[in-house]
Amino acid sequence: MIPYDKRTGKIWYNGEFVDWSDVKVHVLSHGLHYASCVFEGERVYDGNIFKLEEHTSRLFYSAKRMGIVMPYSEDEINIASKKIISTQKVENGYVRPVVWRGSEMMAISAQQTKTHVAIATWEWGSYFDPKLKVEGIKLNISNWRRPAPNTIPWDTKASGLYMICTLSKHEAERQGYADSLMLDHEDNIAEATGANIFFKDKNGELHTPIPDSFLDGITRRTVIQIAKSKNIKVHERKIKPDELKNFVGCFLTGTAAEVTPVSCIAENQFKVCELIIDLNESYQDLVKKKKAA
Repeated sequence: MIPYDKRTGKIWYNGEFVDWSDVKVHVLSHGLHYASCVFEGERVYDGNIFKLEEHTSRLFYSAKRMGIVMPYSEDEINIASKKIISTQKVENGYVRPVVWRGSEMMAISAQQTKTHVAIATWEWGSYFDPKLKVEGIKLNISNWRRPAPNTIPWDTKASGLYMICTLSKHEAERQGYADSLMLDHEDNIAEATGANIFFKDKNGELHTPIPDSFLDGITRRTVIQIAKSKNIKVHERKIKPDELKNFVGCFLTGTAAEVTPVSCIAENQFKVCELIIDLNESYQDLVKKKKAA
């Protein structure tokens, strides 16, 4: 894989198309030292960004929650996002808008820092190995917890919130797992390191944690809508780890993960059942319809 700083083409950077290798961030940027940075992850299907407007609105919400003043409008970011995938000729890939505070101040306070915005895009396939997406991925259970909602801006896509996700995923990979299940501050099931989670019970109904200390994903909401359109009952509730043994199916949802079956969480085994396969096919059909529109 080509390192991301060695790729070619253009990146939309502070309102201009800049050569990929010329986009620089100073080592003393506030965003690097104090995690005053927010971002989005978006999928491109046949040259169109799926739910672009929703992602951009969430980017602006994250910035506002972090006290970061955006120097552009949502329309300007939407237009820039479309232009950069056209410039880079990305047909099926990923878009990463990122917003951070600059290097005008170097301390906790950042009142006088400049806001920087960049949008990069590249061709990108499946987040997980395609074979694992058929067989189901394996998760361990992380020792880290999602923090209490009164300690962090939990409903944002802020960079600092992902530090424990990286720690958790690295530990999982060292143990031979593809990802890690994270619990919340009350030891309820929360999410995977970068995706929401669903469970299927013996009656064919779905259960998913209430997103009250972690991100309510755009793909999560989309899959809930698909399930309800199929008259599948969806329970959004608190779920304890000892309930895992009662479920027969499990899957993750996310912009990168899309709909990914899970075959086991620690010692708990799950089947890649027809319901999960059908939800994945319906999700793929939806993004194809959106891109054709």
